[in-house]
Amino acid sequence: MKFNVLEHKLVPEHRVLTDKESEEVLKALRVTKDQLPKIRGTDPAVQVLEKARKAPIPEGTIVKITRNSETAGVSKAYRLVVGR
Repeated sequence: MKFNVLEHKLVPEHRVLTDKESEEVLKALRVTKDQLPKIRGTDPAVQVLEKARKAPIPEGTIVKITRNSETAGVSKAYRLVVGR
């Protein structure tokens, strides 16, 4: 990566959830991991997160995406990391 895509103003905040946070989110949403929308391990945002953590993000990890909107306020989305 030549630059950090997460620093661009149009890219929402991405954060890797801990196992405990993942369990709480799944319980609150009443879904299983398989029911979450997917994000590829090759996604530029995931690659930047891996570089920041200095470790690969394994499949099955949940990423929280927080978007700020002038009309809708703050919205949270969750994505399941899948294969490369």
